[in-house]
Parts: sequence; C-alpha cells; structure tokens
Amino acid sequence: MSTFGALVNGKIVATDKKHPVINPSTEEVIADFYVANEEALNIAVKAANIAQSQWCNTDYDTRKKLLLEIAEIVSNNKNELAKLLTMEQGKPFVEAVGEIDMSIAALHHYSEQRLDSESLVETDNLKVEKHYTPYGVVAGIIPWNFPFAIAISKLAPALITGNSVILKPAPTTPLSTMRLGALIAQIVPPGLVQILGDDGSVGEKLVSHPDVHKISFTGSTPTGKKVMRSAASHLKRLNLELGGNDPAIVLADADVAVSAATIATIAFLNSGQVCTAIKRVYVHNDVYDEFCDTVVGVVNQFVQGDGLDPASTHGPVQNLSQYEKLVSLLTDAKQSGRVLLGGEVPNQNGYFISPTVIADLDDSSPLVSEEQFGPILPILRFDDEDEVIQRANSSAYGLTASIWSSDIELARQIARQIDAGTVWINKHLDLNFDYPMSPCKESGIGVELGDEGLKQFAQLHVVNG
Repeated sequence: MSTFGALVNGKIVATDKKHPVINPSTEEVIADFYVANEEALNIAVKAANIAQSQWCNTDYDTRKKLLLEIAEIVSNNKNELAKLLTMEQGKPFVEAVGEIDMSIAALHHYSEQRLDSESLVETDNLKVEKHYTPYGVVAGIIPWNFPFAIAISKLAPALITGNSVILKPAPTTPLSTMRLGALIAQIVPPGLVQILGDDGSVGEKLVSHPDVHKISFTGSTPTGKKVMRSAASHLKRLNLELGGNDPAIVLADADVAVSAATIATIAFLNSGQVCTAIKRVYVHNDVYDEFCDTVVGVVNQFVQGDGLDPASTHGPVQNLSQYEKLVSLLTDAKQSGRVLLGGEVPNQNGYFISPTVIADLDDSSPLVSEEQFGPILPILRFDDEDEVIQRANSSAYGLTASIWSSDIELARQIARQIDAGTVWINKHLDLNFDYPMSPCKESGIGVELGDEGLKQFAQLHVVNG
C-alpha cells in the first residue's frame, strides 16, 4: 500500500504519523499519507515566507511560465490523477477526468491574468496610483467534493498575484493533491507551493499561524465559522466559499421537458455533492405532476456504482459522516413526504444511497431547510410568485439559484429578488472563469472568479503624492 508524503520546502517528507484513506465505493483502505506535525507545519510556513519574498519580485511572464509548466505536468499525468481522484472521492472516472481538465483550464486562464497598476490622478503637482501587492503566504483549505480542482483554483490565482501557497486537502481526499506535490516538486521553487496532509489536527494550526496572511477556505458553513474565529486573532484576510441550499423555481410557463431534465442532471451531479448544485425545486402547481414524472424518468436511468466501473454514472457519498447525515435526513423525509423514486439505502459495501426524488414535503422538513449535499432531491409545490420568492429566500444560505420560465423578463424580475450571489435563468451551474461569484448570507464572504476574485489575493495599495 502506498504512503503519500507532504511537499514541504521542495521535498517530499515523512512524519511520525500516518492516516488512512478509504475508497467510499468499497470501504477499503487504498493508501495512507503522512500527517503534518507541528515541526513540518512551522518549516512549511517559514519556507513559504522566504519563497514569497523572492517570488513577489518576479515579473508576470515568470509567473505565467510556472503555471503553464504545472499545467503541462497535470496534463501529462491526467489518467493517474483522475484514477486517484475517483478512488478517494468516489465520482465516476469520466467526471474525474473532467475535473482534471477543468484544473488544466484554470491554470491556463490564470496564467494570462494581470493586476496592473492604475493611475487615478496625474497632474503637474499630483500623482495618485493604485497598486496591488501580494498578501504573502496564502493557506488554501480544500474540501472533499472537488479536491483537485479547488486546490488548483486556490494555487493559480495565489501564484500569479505574487503569493506563496500552502494547500491543505481534506483528510478523506488528499491523494490526488499530494500526488500533485510530488509531480511538481522539481519545478516549483522550494517553499513556494507546499501541500500538507491533515487528519483533522492541522487546519486550525495553519489558519491561526501568525505568519500566514490570507485564508482561502472552501467547505461547510459550520467549519467556515470556525476558520473565521481562528483567523480573527490576527485579522487575516479571508475568502469563505461555504454551503448552499440552492433553489430552482419552475414557473407555469417553463418548458417542462427541458427544465426537468436539466434540473435532474444538475441536482445529482457528483451524487448531489456540489455546493452550487440545485438542492430544492419549487414547481408551479399547473406543471407539478408533469415535472415530477419527467424528473423521475431521467433519474431512473442513472447507474450507481464504483466510479472505476465504466457503466457507473453516479458514485457513492464520499465519507461515512456525510452518509450517516443523509440516512437520517432520508428517514425523516420518508415519514412526511411522498417518495417518487429511490428512498433505499442499499445493503452493500460503500456509502451508497439510491438516487431519490421526494415530493410534497413541507418547507420545515430538514431535507428542505438544511443543505443535504447528497443524492436526494425534494420537489415542492407553489401557486403564487411572491410566495415562492419568500420561500426561496427563507434559507440562511445565499449561494446560487435558478429561475425557469419562457418569459425572460419575468424571470429576470424574480431573479433580482432572490437572495443569492448568482441567479441563472433557464440554466444552472453555468460557471465561467470571467464571471465573479460572490456568496451572500451564510454561504460565505468574498468573491471567487472574475477580476474581483483575482483581487481577493492582493492588497490594494494607493500611493498619493
């Protein structure tokens, strides 16, 4: 069995503690990794500060070259990384390949980005300039649903803006990211990129370390609040991309065949383990039954199984804790709602929950009011547009939403009233590196993507004189 080491100061290192990684499709241990102890963490932070003091003086062409070299290495090792990703995360291999491809695209995109200085005022006796300076050491805290892509989404903007970066993968999905560390160790200046294994004991120490200057965290809202508390003692700069309870609203004039098929596909992507995916669907009474029937027809075609099986379209839930939470939510929902499809917990190895569609739940049901983050979709009725806007906004979350209607102007009017950072019309998950995403309410703080997202990795610096 392989043991994966941490990338610390340019070297792959072992420590005095190992932690296992479980394949969620089989519940078998597939590898283990070395957990970063306090000594390794301190060495990493010190090395990151030394490397950053040199990296911040490089030009953009030098930074671009490094990102493109990393992209080439990832591309040359795509199948190996995708297989590791499938084995540790559970998603089908074809989706894992897609995640690696998305990461390569991100590296290429950020290699072309610049934060140039701007002149605000220039007269004979006054010059005011706006500059962007790197923060220093960026800690990237990575979740378990898209571990490789989100690692790259933190690494690339941090490096292009002149920072060094320390990545900390989730304890259940560290393998593909730690393997990346081994692949790039020889081309990245020592200390500029470091990757630390964590069994749950490292994150708080990394976030609270006085010589880490910026935190970029993606994960659950409860954990994000802990990160914010840990960072508060030094007033560290924060990006928190947290949970979502993303609603879709299907109006009476929507194209039911298209909207139902699209919503079903997106809601169950990665077995529902996507922060920006649809978590609850409000459907007008006039088309409710037709919509439900169409969703059931789509979901019934899914094939759940081991992600390495080419026949599988959907994998398991990623970890035992999330699995147990979903079993509890499903048990409760079955008592008050109408199960249209699924509802079973298969008696087999692996953290599998059958893709499930449940109708006629009350908004107070935990499956509706909480972020389920799994392959269970509640479909809810509504009659009045003002009513459904209020119901959609009743969540503490505000990440994304979508409106489905043939009346685009009406859809836009409703979209502007939804408490979410991004609202799509007749689509969902239309992500683009150039479009900023800014969560509201308890879905996070800061901006991802776009020029605004890039600026989250640099301090605004004005020279006036």
